[in-house]
Amino acid sequence: MSLDFRGFFILIRLEKKKDIRALTKDQLRDFFVANGDKAFRGNQVYEWLWKKSAHTFDDMTNISKETRQMLESDFVINHIKVDTIQRSSDGTIKNAVRLHDGLVVESVLIPTKTRTTACVSSQVGCSLDCKFCATARLKRMRNLNPDEIVDQVVAIDNESRLYFDRPLSNIVFMGMGEPLMNYNNVLKAIDKITSPEGLGMSPKRITLSTSGVPKMIKKMADDEVKFKLAVSLHSAIDEVRTSIMPFNATFPLKDLKEALQYWYAKTKNRITYEYVVWEGINDTKKDVEALIAFCKFAPSKINLIEYNPIDDGMFKQAKSETINMYVSMLEAKHITVTVRRSRGKDIDAACGQLANKS
Repeated sequence: MSLDFRGFFILIRLEKKKDIRALTKDQLRDFFVANGDKAFRGNQVYEWLWKKSAHTFDDMTNISKETRQMLESDFVINHIKVDTIQRSSDGTIKNAVRLHDGLVVESVLIPTKTRTTACVSSQVGCSLDCKFCATARLKRMRNLNPDEIVDQVVAIDNESRLYFDRPLSNIVFMGMGEPLMNYNNVLKAIDKITSPEGLGMSPKRITLSTSGVPKMIKKMADDEVKFKLAVSLHSAIDEVRTSIMPFNATFPLKDLKEALQYWYAKTKNRITYEYVVWEGINDTKKDVEALIAFCKFAPSKINLIEYNPIDDGMFKQAKSETINMYVSMLEAKHITVTVRRSRGKDIDAACGQLANKS
């Protein structure tokens, strides 16, 4: 048999194997009972998969060799592989993460003196069309599975311990993709990240950043999620926002505001707005006044983010005096505002720059 045919038949066998991390704990328990073993064996395997982040069945050292061979014959663990690691002069680390089907996403470790934050991706490419974001130019190829999201977090936690001698402290869903367009998988991933049977992180240390999908924001409120919400806003004037985020024509600010009012009424949680100020786009007093009017219905925080170019020169960072105008006008209305300097720009790891250039 030629090597080509041998590879073909190996591929066929692999395709018949189920990704074991798609099974619930109860399904794992049922599998072992059906194969003449004890149900608790499913608990052990589940712990290896989600708490100990086993890459292979051979890692499961408290399970017999025969049982591991049985698992190997029926299942696969579609673990990610960190293809390349880039380190910025400011300490930021960017991972190019290869998925089981060969597609690549990027995730970022952002260190400060007191904490390390993982910026993780939720889609390969993106469902939306923000003109200032490099990821949007890739278009969406597929959603990430829950395990692929969790694996990014585990990889960054390992890097945080290795390079900064401390565990990962925070997670932001601000990488590639729109998390609310992959809602079920993102919530399943967060459940595994926060569960005592998984990584055991506090949901209060997790922030989901969305460009604004009103019905899904309402669903989050109805589902009583415990993590934080950030909205990538950038303008509180419909025509301006639509010019830079065309999907705003489908999800206009009126609908977004209604959804956020619903969110606050249900959760009583402060809303963070991510906001880049560009020269000639949203750099007037009128823009600031619209922002104040938009967010005054609930306690909020404005993060003014430094713009990170994506090579075409269409957008230019606003002048420092414009940023100062935003800060003074917002503070005069008792709205919390911070100016956030970008990290990892020299390795294209800053906000809006993730585009699989590797």
